[in-house]
This record gives sequence, C-alpha cells and structure tokens, in this order.
Amino acid sequence: MRLRPYKNSDLESVAHLFTASIHGLAIGHYDATQRAAWAPRPPDLSEWNERLNGLHTVIAEDDDNELAGFLSYAMNGYIGLLYVSPRYPRRGVASLLYREIEAALLLAGIEALFTEASSVARPFFQRQGFLLVEEQIVSRRGVAFRRYAMRKSIKASG
Repeated sequence: MRLRPYKNSDLESVAHLFTASIHGLAIGHYDATQRAAWAPRPPDLSEWNERLNGLHTVIAEDDDNELAGFLSYAMNGYIGLLYVSPRYPRRGVASLLYREIEAALLLAGIEALFTEASSVARPFFQRQGFLLVEEQIVSRRGVAFRRYAMRKSIKASG
C-alpha cells in the first residue's frame, strides 16, 4: 500500500469509493434510506469537487494502483473524510492514512485534531485516542443521522 497526494483526476474514483464504502460497509449502522441520502447513486461529481476543494486529501493505492482509501483534512486539524474501499476492510488502510496525517499535522504545529465521526468510524477514532465531545443528530437530504463530534490532543511534548 502506498500513499500519495490527491490529484484532480482522482475525483471520480474518490466519489465512487465513498459511495461503495457507505453502501458496503455501513449496512449494519445505517438503513437503506440513510445510506441513499448520505451517498446517492450515482455520486454528484460537482458536489464532490466542491466538497474536496479547500481540503488536503491523501490517497492510499494498492499494488495495482487501485484506490484503497482516502483521507481529507484541513490544516486546522479537522479530519473531514476517511473512507476505505469495501475491498480493504480492516486491513490497515485507515490506520496508515491516519498515522500519516497525524504526523504531518503535528509537524505543522497543530495541537489538536477533531472530526465528526459516523457510527461506523467512531470505534476507529476511539482506537486512535479520540475522545467523544458530543453525540449529534444531523440531516442530509432530509434524512436524520447520528454522528459523534470527537477530539484528540496531539500537542508535541518537550
């Protein structure tokens, strides 16, 4: 698995991976109506282009140059998107992406990370040391979802 920066030509692959991840890996956490509102098929590429604009995105590729996952973040410590292909669940892709970003943000002087994790992602972020700030109910395309505001201090010691 190798990491590289996102490029504009990745847009369609990223949007399709997100959609496949939601419809494949979130089944036990969100019902069909919620998944359809969260990740409509087909994905709206102009919406995705706008969503990724202003975020830094790192891509994880397998040995065949296939997209295995991605993580999008802001330089203020916000982790906005972390998704793994249904072909690579629980194989270290999210951890690899996360460790890379945490190290880069720490090096940039960021002292805390924050995210709004889905029910699927909450356990992953907890394993990385994030603490629950609050449970939230949000709406996407008129459908309610539960998510979790989480935060982690990464302040360098010494």
